[in-house]
Amino acid sequence: MGYNLDLQPLSLPGMELKRPILIAGPCSAETEEQTLETARQLAANGVKIFRAGIWKPRTRPGAFEGVGTIGLPWLKKVKEETGMFVCVEVATAVHVYEALKYGVDMLWIGARTTANPFAVQEVADALAGCDIPVLIKNPVNPDLELWIGAIERVNQAGIKKIGAIHRGFSTYSKTQFRNNPEWPIPIELRRRIPNLPIIVDPSHIGGKSAMIHDLSQEAMDLNFDGLLIESHICPEKAWSDAAQQVTPEALKNIMDKLVFRDATIGDKPRVTLDELRKQIDSIDGQLLDLLKSRMAVSEKIGQYKYDNNITILQTRRYDEVMNKRKEQAERVGLNPEFVLKVYEHIHEESVECQNNIMNKDK
Repeated sequence: MGYNLDLQPLSLPGMELKRPILIAGPCSAETEEQTLETARQLAANGVKIFRAGIWKPRTRPGAFEGVGTIGLPWLKKVKEETGMFVCVEVATAVHVYEALKYGVDMLWIGARTTANPFAVQEVADALAGCDIPVLIKNPVNPDLELWIGAIERVNQAGIKKIGAIHRGFSTYSKTQFRNNPEWPIPIELRRRIPNLPIIVDPSHIGGKSAMIHDLSQEAMDLNFDGLLIESHICPEKAWSDAAQQVTPEALKNIMDKLVFRDATIGDKPRVTLDELRKQIDSIDGQLLDLLKSRMAVSEKIGQYKYDNNITILQTRRYDEVMNKRKEQAERVGLNPEFVLKVYEHIHEESVECQNNIMNKDK
């Protein structure tokens, strides 16, 4: 599928944004003092683009939803005092107008907004006629077409300096991540729109400050263009998302330890062995999470059989599962014999698990 996008390289006045792009700052601008001091420390460590949440869309009412417009003059002071560019999230036309009025340099559209085409269109209409970089986060759920649709809407409003932010995807399954990275999705976005910069948000993917370095390295190894990292002068006292923020000094240490590999030969992209292995590692992580979920269900089945005095092995069900998996393997182009061998081992482990439940009283 082709995409008729009119894109220009990401840039800010006097600065073209080149890999690795770094955008950092607190999840939320809480007070003028906290905002300015965080900006001062980040600027002293070489950060050029400062992010801060002014309006915070939250899951439930009553949570801290940002200070609102009163925080925008604080960002203006950040610019004046440190020389940094400032970036905020917008979710409505009013947010756009207010941010532009106070000289915000870059905007981003959040995951919840991206998931709603009507909301994206409202923001896009408010941006018409502006020359400002806009970053678009992936939608909450893993829907690549919805993500691309949001990018198209903003571009059709005349915005040419566009980037994507990969912040992971929500899942009902419990995994090590706050939001599953599902790297194949942004990789496919890059394949479809090669000239679209993609910035990774390891803070929201991991949900824990301890995961930021490894996720950042993975993003760089996969040849993405930059990082959006939440940084706060006192993370443990942050009013929102305390667990996933790092101090400016910790951020400097993370960046100093990152390895930035050459991804090109001449002017042709190179897919490195490391990139391919990183993709394998990511997919294997998802497979293990799914196997864990499957075994948890198998345990519940074993408990049900124990409570209702039902035998473990149900031959008809086993045959049904194996036949279905063989058909599914053929449909998706996998070797059916390979898939059957995998499921034989899975079934053996499930039987063992249920057998342990049956014999727990012995």
